[in-house]
Amino acid sequence: MEVSKQEKKINIKSEFESDNLCDFHGNHLLLELYGCNSEKLNDELYLRCQLNSAAKLAKASVLNIVSNKFEPYGVTAIALLAESHLSIHTWPESQYSAIDIFTCGRNMKPKLASQFLIECLEASNYLLKSIARAFPSQIENQIREPK
Repeated sequence: MEVSKQEKKINIKSEFESDNLCDFHGNHLLLELYGCNSEKLNDELYLRCQLNSAAKLAKASVLNIVSNKFEPYGVTAIALLAESHLSIHTWPESQYSAIDIFTCGRNMKPKLASQFLIECLEASNYLLKSIARAFPSQIENQIREPK
């Protein structure tokens, strides 16, 4: 399968969907990076810093970042956000990375975070899937805005 620079929009409707969903929804981006810089994919501190920067570009509030370096190679890092999360899993030996960016809030810019990560990891190809995540209208007034 040839992977090219493409972006897919996926709108999944549940059979249980009802009229109590409001117009606002969160954005959940699934990003796969190919042909990345292997050294960067294996550098835990670098990846933590880039997740932090990507979250800030998305206008998210970082609560904590946890990570693990695997032996002989590979890193998993997760940024816990007030607006949800941003995670990365790397396979340096394959120059591949899987990234998950889930943000909710009216001012979030997750696509800026994805573009930043594509560039800083030097991906030659990527696949970006965007999933709209709706929530029940009963909680519309309970949405927390970043401070």
